[in-house]
Amino acid sequence: MSDHWSRRRALAAAGATLVAGCAGSPPSAGSAGDAADGGDPTENATPTPEPTPVPEPDTSFEPREWTAPTDAPSPDVERTVLVENLEIPWDISVASNGDLFVTERVGRVSRFAGGDLDTVFAPGDAIDAEAIPQSQTEQQWWVKGGEGGTLGVAVHPNYPDVEVLYVYYTADTDDGKRNRVSRFDLSASDPAASEQVVVGDMAANKFHNGGRIAFGPEGYLWVTTGDAGEDPLAADPGELPGSVLRVTVNGEPAPDNPDIDGGDPRVFTYGHRNPQGLVWLPDGTPVINEHGPAGRDEVNRLVPGGFYGWPETRTADQYRALPADSDVRRPLANTQRGGWAPTGSLFYTGDAVPSWRNRMLIGGLRSQQLVVLTLSPPGAELPPVGEGRRFDADWMDDAYTATAHPLLKDEFGRIRHVEQGVDGELYLITSNRDGRSGKGGFPKDNHDVLVKLEATE
Repeated sequence: MSDHWSRRRALAAAGATLVAGCAGSPPSAGSAGDAADGGDPTENATPTPEPTPVPEPDTSFEPREWTAPTDAPSPDVERTVLVENLEIPWDISVASNGDLFVTERVGRVSRFAGGDLDTVFAPGDAIDAEAIPQSQTEQQWWVKGGEGGTLGVAVHPNYPDVEVLYVYYTADTDDGKRNRVSRFDLSASDPAASEQVVVGDMAANKFHNGGRIAFGPEGYLWVTTGDAGEDPLAADPGELPGSVLRVTVNGEPAPDNPDIDGGDPRVFTYGHRNPQGLVWLPDGTPVINEHGPAGRDEVNRLVPGGFYGWPETRTADQYRALPADSDVRRPLANTQRGGWAPTGSLFYTGDAVPSWRNRMLIGGLRSQQLVVLTLSPPGAELPPVGEGRRFDADWMDDAYTATAHPLLKDEFGRIRHVEQGVDGELYLITSNRDGRSGKGGFPKDNHDVLVKLEATE
């Protein structure tokens, strides 16, 4: 199924908003699986219980040396709106041929290629988060789907030779709402009907659904899960909520996963609240960012088998009170005040925006900004703080010193994710139609949007 529809845009000159073409309507993402409408959740694309194996990607990895920047990131970037009128987009995955796969929380997966955005499929039992209208005048906080819906997306590392796409979404099942990661065969005449579950039966709630998936440098699929409102489960490595998982393309535990006492073999780290950003430094070090309570958002360096303290540890006083032999891992950054509401992130390695190279870029929801975070190793020259913020408290992880600079503040509203293209260009998407935009006149009449960023000439 491939539908050109009312959001389709023909790519115009750089800097210009693209003009819409219309040749049809999107599929109704909630029609098959929305229990509130009386739909049968298994009417379309019932997942098969035992996935048929797909080819494993290359798992070899050669760490690369890198140097942290010593200057402040430049705010000067050219902005080009590529697509408008999206409905709560959540994630972007870039294929090696330059295609962009985009998810929307209303239950839709699309491909952006050649200047057009085309619907590829809608998971049959995905919930519809129901985006608010553009130019909504009242903040309603919760859309129908809460924080759930069609969330993370990751294209198989060998695409297009292996035409397989992985999607993390909230399903409406006979046992209530559950999160799952499934894979879909894009070469099939109906990709939705090819669904096979890779990680299933994960807790779901109106909030804290995690949802980021990405292939790491060794070819394994990483999955971030939220605590789904079950705080104590995050501290139990035998449970999946509040964890970072690492599995093969077929859903098996990665062979060298940590052996955690009493742990599920798919769990790489645990004790997280609601992680939604996942990146790797050039040397292979995994780093995540996660939402904290009362603005206490964190950036954490992941250590195999590490416990990250939730729900008992999150404030500065709690970290300082930890005994010397505590197994709680400490954060690289913890905002403590003025939180970012951090979500999708990227470690940028391209040249299209040279000033941002070798920095972590983090989308900010409530803060309505892009956080550009420099991670400097011990002894390195640090970038100037300026209007930013340094994280170097004695209770933090001293493997790196984090320096955060806020950019694009209140320019695009709630920035959900930022992703790097094959030529080093940058893409961001917004989540202004999720009911929570509270300042700056967001959402606009054309929201939500997919935007391309490049350095100004």
